[in-house]
Amino acid sequence: MYSGYRRAFKCGALLTLLFAVALSVCLVLACAKKTEEIRVGEFGSLTGTTATFGISTKNAIDLAIGEANEAGGINGKLIKVIVEDDQSKPEEAATAVRKLIEQDRVIAVLGEVSSSRSLAGAPICQNAKVPMITPSSTNPKVTQVGDYIFRVCFTDPFQGMVAAVFALDSLGAQNAAILRDIRNDYSVGLADFFIETFTSRGGKIVADESYSEGDIDFKAQLTAIKAKFPDVVFIPGYYTEVGLIARQARELGIERPLLGGDGWVSDRLIDIGGEALNGCYFVNPYWEQDPDPAVQKFVVTYRERFGGNPDGMAALAYDAGRFLVAGLKKLAEEEPEVFTAIVGLPRAETKELRAQALAKLRDIFASTRDFPGITGSISIDENRNAVKPAIFLTIEDRQYKFVGKVLP
Repeated sequence: MYSGYRRAFKCGALLTLLFAVALSVCLVLACAKKTEEIRVGEFGSLTGTTATFGISTKNAIDLAIGEANEAGGINGKLIKVIVEDDQSKPEEAATAVRKLIEQDRVIAVLGEVSSSRSLAGAPICQNAKVPMITPSSTNPKVTQVGDYIFRVCFTDPFQGMVAAVFALDSLGAQNAAILRDIRNDYSVGLADFFIETFTSRGGKIVADESYSEGDIDFKAQLTAIKAKFPDVVFIPGYYTEVGLIARQARELGIERPLLGGDGWVSDRLIDIGGEALNGCYFVNPYWEQDPDPAVQKFVVTYRERFGGNPDGMAALAYDAGRFLVAGLKKLAEEEPEVFTAIVGLPRAETKELRAQALAKLRDIFASTRDFPGITGSISIDENRNAVKPAIFLTIEDRQYKFVGKVLP
């Protein structure tokens, strides 16, 4: 009797053990299948002072990657975007990028809009040899961090140059005033490049005032500018401060045109500045009413999915997402064995093969010529910057209107 119980117990224990082993194998296989994806990181300002930038960017990247996944992904492998909010702060941007690389083991990073925050994240990507593509950071220092850092937008030297030429030739300005965000690399750099071209062509800078992001009272700076009688006021800042500056400038009786860069781009600009922005101009990566079929398809799809108009940051982010997808497709076609190193369980990857795959992906990005972006044809130069056109828009009755296009 006892012997029978013991045999039964042993048989039950064996069945339990076999079941446990089978369950473990199933879980491992399920986990492997689940993680057989291409992990991409994104960091942006989903909250904070420039949240509309981050939200527009995230929406457009979701759209671009979603289209790629709906078409079958890359060699049947889907792309997963892991998003981190940097709260519009450079220190948080560094923390976000470090997590994406060290914990999430992403194979590429998309972001940021702000040059200051891209400069916080870029060294981390460079040190880890993980390619980073910024959709819209225009400060030249960003790609100077290293050979794994790219951008799909034009740079501040180009943007500052065309803004200065526009002020001189189209607005007839001979005297210009500057009002820059002294704590923002984008604003400081763009102001310097504007001044360089404006003065080299005979213009005069009559005032150079500054503020800091988050300020709400600009009357002291604007009063000093008004006393110099400028023909144009160049404000290379972000939309929140620019809208307030426009209102306060008009309240003080400054009626001359205000001119800016792509940091103005947001529907919030008009919400804040209102009618005070009439007759102002800015540089932009694209125009949403461009009749180009590719542009209109993007605009309509974005509106249907997110319920709003895609601004310039969204357009650039869409191009950045598509640029990444194109690079991954080329890697899969040219180096299928190397491509497998960026898919699947991170622990199953060898460091050597993963490094080889990311280096190859970097080389593919660097060799891109005439990529058909909706913000214009994109070619990557020797400094990993995009060579592409710029658009000038003006504001009338709360609407953006096309002024002209400047080729690189």
